[in-house]
Amino acid sequence: MIRLEHITEANAGLETVRQLFIDYQQELNADLCFQSFEAELKNPLKKYGPPTGSLLLAYYQDQPAGCIALQPLPEAGVCEMKRLYVVPIFRKFGIGRKLVQAILDDAKTLGYHTMKLDTLDRLQPAIQLYKDFGFTDASAYYANPLEGVVYMQKQLG
Repeated sequence: MIRLEHITEANAGLETVRQLFIDYQQELNADLCFQSFEAELKNPLKKYGPPTGSLLLAYYQDQPAGCIALQPLPEAGVCEMKRLYVVPIFRKFGIGRKLVQAILDDAKTLGYHTMKLDTLDRLQPAIQLYKDFGFTDASAYYANPLEGVVYMQKQLG
């Protein structure tokens, strides 16, 4: 029922990921220009592609259902989880959980020892999901101007 696909230059999922990123930003109702969001939309693989990143698209019964990404951070061995998003009608099917597990596995495969993320305190289901995977509260690792930012991290085994 749930299928995950790594997005590369060679496959057609890239346009779908772009649309999911737009849906993500609209649902957040937040201006992401401080993250160079427009440039990210033009070329998601520049930020999240191989060899140091990963970009995943989830399908539920062959319908695009969600996405997640990781990118390297400047500190050696540290990466950041980005853009976890599940289309609202596909929530409660475990897609977010599968995406998080897959991106953690990718991070380990790529040699990272720590994964960081930031989210908003109003996104309690996401925060609980991260805690379920062993993420803990962390200090800010970059300047995020949005209100209610929560920083988390996990040591990768």
